[in-house]
Parts: sequence; structure tokens; C-alpha cells
Amino acid sequence: MKTLGARAWTSMLVLAVITSALLFVPAGTLRYWQAWVYLAVFVGCSALTTVDLIRRDPALLERRLRGGPAAEKRPAQRVIMAFMSVGFALLMLVPALDRRFGWSAVPPVASLFGDALMVLGFAGIARVYRENPFSAATVELAPDQRVISTGPYAVVRHPMYAFALLYLVGTPLALASWWAFIPLAAMLPFLWWRLLDEERLLERELPGYREYRQRVRYRLLPFVW
Repeated sequence: MKTLGARAWTSMLVLAVITSALLFVPAGTLRYWQAWVYLAVFVGCSALTTVDLIRRDPALLERRLRGGPAAEKRPAQRVIMAFMSVGFALLMLVPALDRRFGWSAVPPVASLFGDALMVLGFAGIARVYRENPFSAATVELAPDQRVISTGPYAVVRHPMYAFALLYLVGTPLALASWWAFIPLAAMLPFLWWRLLDEERLLERELPGYREYRQRVRYRLLPFVW
């Protein structure tokens, strides 16, 4: 448990340092209050989630720590995650350059609204973790995996992606950059690709998923898709 906890905290610290570098170095200044608030929300919500998983579901935390392109077993998912990783980096880099060169004029209230969307996204993801102990960071099936159809899974089939989308949409606003919606838009096709590829895997290999799909019609957005 101590080793797992140390790995989790180290991973979060490394990610926070990388994110800070992507935000403040290209911006050329530390006088970027939106980035400080963004980091506070990111680190605070991540820390709360980590504490909860260490206490309640270490096995899920272990699965969540195994993520990224290299951890994926299927070639399509490795490609998807490679592009998604670049997209996440650009979601930090573009706002930083925007701050440096003054491309956008985003009202402070819009930035705070973006922070609120991020908090909602984190809260929703934490709810998914509590409902689904099989929510790994990679697209694969656990040996004992079963269909989860309660909580947010009774509304949409992929609530993790839905709440992650809230976080992603909130990021350009939180970092005060209209231009950051461009890398966000470029990421969306890969998010759809990942979702659809995962759904094909679940329907093919997870007993009961086809029946669940018939009961819960919507993949991501209720009454939309």
C-alpha cells in the first residue's frame, strides 16, 4: 500500500510539474492568475481522488496508474492515446502562448466558469470510480469484469468520457484562451474513436453488454448520442 501510494503521489507531482512548465515557461511570466487557479483545481481534485482511491479501492488506483500510449495493448488505442497526449499538451501550450501574446480577451467570469466545469468533471469521474471498479486507464477487460448499469451508467453507457468532456471544455475557458478550443476540437475525433472502439470490444467480449446497450440508448450525451 505504501508503495502504491508513493507511486500515485509521485505520478501526480510529476504531472503537476510538467503542466506548470507547459503553462508558465511559454507564457514567459508567473503573473498568470488563471493558470494558478487551474493548477489549484487540478492538484486539489486529483489529490482528493487519490486519497479516496488509496483508502477505498487500491486495485482501481493500480489500474488507473497504468495509462498512456505505451500501456495500451491494442495498436489502434496506442495511436489514439498518442494523439490525445499531444492534444493535452497543446491544451496547455496554446493558452500559455495566448497569455504571452495577448491573442484572447476572456472575461474573468468565463475563466471561473471554466474552473467550475473542471470541478464538475472531476466530481463526476470520482462518482464513476465509486460505481465502476473496472474503470481502467486502458481499453481492456479485467478477468472478473461485469457490466455496470447503476448510477451514471443508468443514464449513458460511457459516463467517464462524458465527465472528461466537461473537464476538457472547461480548460480553454479556465486558462483564458479562445484559441485553445482549436486543439480541443482536434482531440474530439480521437475521443469518439476511442469510445467507439472500446464499445466494440465490450460488445464482443463482455457478457451482458449487448443487452445493457439495448437498455441504455445513449453513449455519451443523454437524448443526443
